[in-house]
Amino acid sequence: MHYSYRAPAGIIWMAPASGWGMPAPSAQSRAEKDRRWPAVLRKLKGLHKRGRRSIRIVDADCGTGELLLHTVRRAREMGFLAIEGRGIDADPSLVASARRAAARQPDPAIGLVFEQAEKDRVMREEAEYPADLLLCSATDAEARELAALARTAAKTVLWDRTAKNGGEDA
Repeated sequence: MHYSYRAPAGIIWMAPASGWGMPAPSAQSRAEKDRRWPAVLRKLKGLHKRGRRSIRIVDADCGTGELLLHTVRRAREMGFLAIEGRGIDADPSLVASARRAAARQPDPAIGLVFEQAEKDRVMREEAEYPADLLLCSATDAEARELAALARTAAKTVLWDRTAKNGGEDA
């Protein structure tokens, strides 16, 4: 679903966490250990409290799709009736894995698409009808370069900034 209302995007920066990468027993627990998860949950609750029953979420660096899949399931549990999820990753093997996981989601209220693409291209496409929520991982340097695009691609952007700085000084 697309909305004509365009509020300014809220960008929330997440600092690198120490000890990240510890093994987790399930996809759900890995998704909930993502540094962005508390902010994702607050956004879902806030939209639902304001009477929204549909949501569109884009994960511009989805990997195997764990965070996006968990987010759309949680949105459905909260009572959202129409949920669109778009996962993007540059790695074709990760996209294939995400598609297999999405195929196991039988709920007709949840529409999921996983594509191989680059972040900047996806953000340009999303600018026409901004998503409610954009999830993105990036180095500090990438985040600075993509910030303007991200603001046009979604009403709320949640960055997971990696410790790498793309060869530049932070």
